[in-house]
Amino acid sequence: MSDTYIHEQHAVHHILCHIVFCPKRRRKVLVGPVHDRLKEEIEHVAEENQWHIVRLAIQPDHVHLFIQTNPYTTPTDVARLIKGRSSNHLRKQFEHLRRMPSLWTRSTFYSTAGHVSQEIIDAYIARQSRS
Repeated sequence: MSDTYIHEQHAVHHILCHIVFCPKRRRKVLVGPVHDRLKEEIEHVAEENQWHIVRLAIQPDHVHLFIQTNPYTTPTDVARLIKGRSSNHLRKQFEHLRRMPSLWTRSTFYSTAGHVSQEIIDAYIARQSRS
């Protein structure tokens, strides 16, 4: 699915985002049952919003998420929804996470990816401008 365009009634899109976020103070708390529960939470939020997880890597001190979204969702919304839901549910379930001031840092890394390079887009716009 990650290499196909999605065709909707009035839009065609292929939006891929790489998002990285970390626990507060980069603590190594995303292990064992916390890791497993976080994976479930991320998959649930993605399914609810009709996003497709291309790749998910949960390290003890950070999360890499490569996800295909839609034009109606900003990358910041993806991170906000996942971090908000997971923080709430994980802190309710695991007492040692409640001792942290918050589960996630406010910082998040965002990057986009796709099949079309900047050079191809520049050439396409240049061709269209001459018409």
